[in-house]
Amino acid sequence: MHRKNGAAARIRGFTLIELSVVVLVITLLLGSLLVPLATQVEQRNVSETQKRLQEVKEALIGYAIANGRFPCPAEVSPVPDPNDRGNESFDVGGTAANGKCKHPYDGYVPGITLGLSNLDSQGFVVDAWGLQQNRLRYAIAPTKLAGTDPVFTSLNGMRTAGISSIGGATTLLYICATSPANLGAPTPFADCAGIGNTLSSDAIFVIYSLGKNAATPGTSTDEAANLKPNFTANPNYIFVSKVKTGGTGPEFDDIVLWTSRYNVLAQLTAAGQLP
Repeated sequence: MHRKNGAAARIRGFTLIELSVVVLVITLLLGSLLVPLATQVEQRNVSETQKRLQEVKEALIGYAIANGRFPCPAEVSPVPDPNDRGNESFDVGGTAANGKCKHPYDGYVPGITLGLSNLDSQGFVVDAWGLQQNRLRYAIAPTKLAGTDPVFTSLNGMRTAGISSIGGATTLLYICATSPANLGAPTPFADCAGIGNTLSSDAIFVIYSLGKNAATPGTSTDEAANLKPNFTANPNYIFVSKVKTGGTGPEFDDIVLWTSRYNVLAQLTAAGQLP
């Protein structure tokens, strides 16, 4: 009788070990499946955000062809004016005629003005992550030619200035590979601090997503260049675009798209909006 109890105990012991092995194998299998799944979701969000940015870019060009001007960015304050939400936002005294924008450097894509989809409850276009912090951002060069009004956002401003003047303009937006050291300098204009760090010096507009970490947001100096928390008080025309980085180093997951003056000139000329 004693031997039978001992044998039964040994059988029960082997069963527990076997169960532990099975649980371990299942855990390993689930872990190996979850990592690729998370990677797939991340890649899908990045691709979808890039698609939405491309749609915004095409809508902005289409708006300029139809109206002779680019729209101003939407309101950017913590509590946007209910009349401005999702619509272009003009400065005091600003109109479509003079093109004086309230937030030319640090605004949002005016989703309602452009008739876009993928809007949140307040009419702002969001990226694939979909949070309020993930609203797509939009900046337009404040260049003034042949007058005191911004050439790109004032009615027929580009036609009045002419192709040659736009082609020779200098105060356009800069796209840098990394944030330059002089970014925070108290000056109304800065560049990328060297040709080697300059991806573009003639962007008319920039549209971008703050990426997956928008709610945090990222703490790297490169992401801070795009965040611009107090851009009106200390303006510069610098944006950073680079390959996604993370891990133990400075994080960067912003997705940035821009259009140069030459692309705009070509498309507006082909459409008959210029010269």
